Amino acid sequence: MLQWRQRALGWLHRRPEARAWALLAPGAFWLVAFFTVPILIMLAYSLMPRGIYGGVDRGFTLEHYARFFDPLYLQVLERTFVWSVACTVICLVLGYPVAYVIVRSGRWRNLLLFLVVLPFWTSFLVRTFAMIFLMRDSGLINNWLLKLHLVSEPLTILYTPFAVMSGLVYGFLPFMILPIYASLEKLDTSLLEAAEVLGARPRARFRRVTLPLSMPGVVAGCLLVFIPALGSFLTSDLLGWAKELMIGNLVQNQFSSARNWPFGSAASFIVMALVLGAVMLYLRVRDKGLVEAR
Repeated sequence: MLQWRQRALGWLHRRPEARAWALLAPGAFWLVAFFTVPILIMLAYSLMPRGIYGGVDRGFTLEHYARFFDPLYLQVLERTFVWSVACTVICLVLGYPVAYVIVRSGRWRNLLLFLVVLPFWTSFLVRTFAMIFLMRDSGLINNWLLKLHLVSEPLTILYTPFAVMSGLVYGFLPFMILPIYASLEKLDTSLLEAAEVLGARPRARFRRVTLPLSMPGVVAGCLLVFIPALGSFLTSDLLGWAKELMIGNLVQNQFSSARNWPFGSAASFIVMALVLGAVMLYLRVRDKGLVEAR
């Protein structure tokens, strides 16, 4: 056994490409076993008829894909895309200044970064329930508004679009801050000094130097926020109840209460295709803009 192991190690040392494949093997196995195989199973389910008591029957059909284009489901899809884009824009508007301040905070940088990642120490479900206690009629927000005599009766905040959007932004804002911070941290300050020497004002330095060089972080942050927001179902389920249905809730309901696995699989694949198309279009437009800027 020891001799076989020594031979294997010697063979790996003589072949760098084999060593690279050996390092990739565990991760590749994990992706194939727990990502690729389940997706292929869902693809097969989406093309099979629904069983009488749930599940699937043998056969081939495209009715589940055709059913998704019903106006009811298209309305849910439109709402999901609008909310995901709005969540991404709000996170960008809020997250970029925060990342910029953290980069320039000096000795407070580590503390501010700690505060950004602190929410990850708690379960997302627990944080969502905490927002319920904040926004309900007898919650902390309404209690303070009543004590300050800003309102005469509790505001209806929970189970509204505002509550769902607040939950999405709260949950995904760190995913916007951290990539932008990573890009701004690597920014060469000598470029800003050179721009200042050449007479550029602070606004021009930001627009012509800081913002273009931080675009990789902005793009990464937008993708890290938009894609999870598009598939989110827990936030809209708890903070919006059944009033604010998103595509994630639709898929989750098809696999749980409705037991319509083929339609849930078809809806998942349609959303996946739309997300891939939107991301590829966005990256192409971004690359074209960068080329034109150069």
